[in-house]
Parts: sequence; structure tokens; C-alpha cells
Amino acid sequence: MAEQRCYYEVLEVERNADKAVIDRAYRKLAIRYHPDSNREDEDAVEKFKEASEAYEVLSDPEKRARYDRYGHAGVQGSAGPQFNDVEDIFDAFGDLFGGGAFGDLFGSRGRGGGRRRRVRPGADVRCDVTLTLEEAARGVSKEVSFSRRIQCETCGGDGAAAGSKPEICTTCGGQGQVIQSAGILRVQTACPRCHGAGQIISTPCSDCGGQGLQSERVQKSVDIPAGVDDGMRVRVPGEGEASPDGGPPGDCYLFITVQPHSLFHRDGRDLILQLPISYSQAALGAEIEVPTLDGPLQFRVEPGTHSGDVFTIRGQGMPDPRGGRRGDLRVQTVIEVPKKLNERQEQLLRELADLEHESVLPQRKSFMSKLRDFFDPESSPSHES
Repeated sequence: MAEQRCYYEVLEVERNADKAVIDRAYRKLAIRYHPDSNREDEDAVEKFKEASEAYEVLSDPEKRARYDRYGHAGVQGSAGPQFNDVEDIFDAFGDLFGGGAFGDLFGSRGRGGGRRRRVRPGADVRCDVTLTLEEAARGVSKEVSFSRRIQCETCGGDGAAAGSKPEICTTCGGQGQVIQSAGILRVQTACPRCHGAGQIISTPCSDCGGQGLQSERVQKSVDIPAGVDDGMRVRVPGEGEASPDGGPPGDCYLFITVQPHSLFHRDGRDLILQLPISYSQAALGAEIEVPTLDGPLQFRVEPGTHSGDVFTIRGQGMPDPRGGRRGDLRVQTVIEVPKKLNERQEQLLRELADLEHESVLPQRKSFMSKLRDFFDPESSPSHES
């Protein structure tokens, strides 16, 4: 089309339409102008491409924002819509129509308009891995064990017993898909006879039961990056199950659990340490040895420190698994009050108490003044004439 129309006008939606509305609008137009329903209508094919280009932009928040601000110029030349033919659209948006009445509407197409059976990737597998906080901080090579299914060695993965071969499914002609028509709508679904395999196994392999796959236990050393957190997943590509029909293998996902630490509590990239100090250290200040993941560190407690005060030691937290600055260590002071005193300690504290009584501390003086005003409002300066 010589002049590009507004993408919102193409999809027949308002500018404030949300993602769900845009999805529904595109499905509606895609069915209306689908090439299988308009084989002799070139204009319908162009409208199908136009709707797909509009959807490609408006369904992406970043591209939509650029389009709203700059129009078509904002999405050209920067990975904007580049659909050379209908096949590109099938590859880009096939998942939008997966499941339900629209299942596989945009199935893979072979040359000449025919459809070829989809090659499915192997299934992903899960492996649970438990780390200490130190291992999570430094990264570690971990020996893991998990189960997966691989190609059956007996039948070579075709599922047929020795001396026999899989037979092409006569219902779908080996495509694994059948097309059902309802008016102008033609929907492609998995073949009900072969369940999408495209072939029938009359004499299944005794070792794999015709599945073409058999189970194995895997032990493997994997590298876990520094900085992973509890609940994160680490992907190990290509270590999942084999594909049942010659596709790529799946992946293995390591689900990370980080054990609680006896000293440190983790808060994202930061570590929190509750540091006990004595009353005299809090009052007079002191040089204290603070534990970190990299070893002990000398830390200065300033005079007059209160219980609960938090001090930050930069760069002594956890690394970022995605790169970037290392987190901090936040030290929270906790003043310990001794439960038992020897005779000399008790004598000194009583002398200190006598001194504090004679020379009331500023905060206590302020508190006592507020307390007196609370019980005797008339004595407050604001009530004096």
C-alpha cells in the first residue's frame, strides 16, 4: 500500500486500547483476511499483512510508545515490522492462536501452500540445587543429578520394533495436522488418529513402548554464576529431553535454594548483620572486628551509638548475577545489657547512675519535661498568663 494507514485505524481500536483488546482485534482481522479463506483475493492478503504489521507494533509496549510519539517514523529502521510474505507472519504470531478454537490456525507452511508437520523441541527438565550463602556469593561448580528421556537406543528413536517401520498416517497423510472447515473459517488441528505424530506404529518397540524415548539418570557438573538468589532459575541449554520427532533437545533448569546463614540476612544484593556491642562501646566508641563474606574487617563504632543504628559498609554485599555493582553490608548495632554483674561492675554502674541523676542527660531531660506537662498541663508555659 502506497500510503501507510494509522495502525490503530487498521486494527479498528481506540488509542487507549489495552493489550487484550488489541489481541482480540488482530485475531478477528486475521480470520477475516486469512489467505486460506481468500485464495484468489490479493487485496485480502495485503490487508492480512497490514494488520499483522500493525499488531507487531501495538502489541509491543516499547514500539507502541515510539509509534504514539513519532508515528511510523518511530518504528522504521529499528527492528520494525518486516514481513516479506505470509510465512513470516505465521512464524511471528503462530503462538497467538494456539489452543482452543484457533488451535494451530497459523501452522507451519511448506512450499506451494501445503503444510508440513511441526517439529517439536524436547521437553525441559527441572533440577533442584541447594547452595550456602558463601557459594551463592562466589559462584560455584556444582555436581547435579536429574532424570531425562533420551532417544531409545534399541529402535533409534522411531518407536518401531526391530524388523518393522512406522507407517504414514492415512488420515493426515503424514502431516500430523488436519484442517476442519466451518464456513469461511478453516482451522488446523492435531490429527485425531496419530495425535500429531504423522505416523502410526503397528509394532511398538518393547524397550520404549513406541515412544522412541527412554529414561536415563544424568550426573553433570554445572557452573552457577555468583550472586544467584533463593528462587532463581539457572538455564543449562540443551540438557533437557530429546525431541520425539527430530527437533532440538529441551533445556535443564536449575531451581536455586539458598540456605539461611547464621550471621547474615540477605535483602536483594545487600546483606544485613546484627552486631552486638556493649554499653561502654556504644557510649565511648570502639574499633570492632566485623565479619564479612571476604573475611574480618575493622569497623569504627562512633561514640553515642544507639541500639538499632545502621551503618553501611560499601561493596561488602552480594554480587549481581546480571552484572553491575556489588551490594552493601548493613551493620545494625544491638546494645547488650549484661544479666549478671560482678561486684566491681555493679559499683561502677551505681556511681554512673548517681552522676546521671545529678547531671540529667539531654534526651532524658526533654522526656521528663514532656512527662510533667502530660500530667500537669497547667504548669506548661503555654498556659501561663
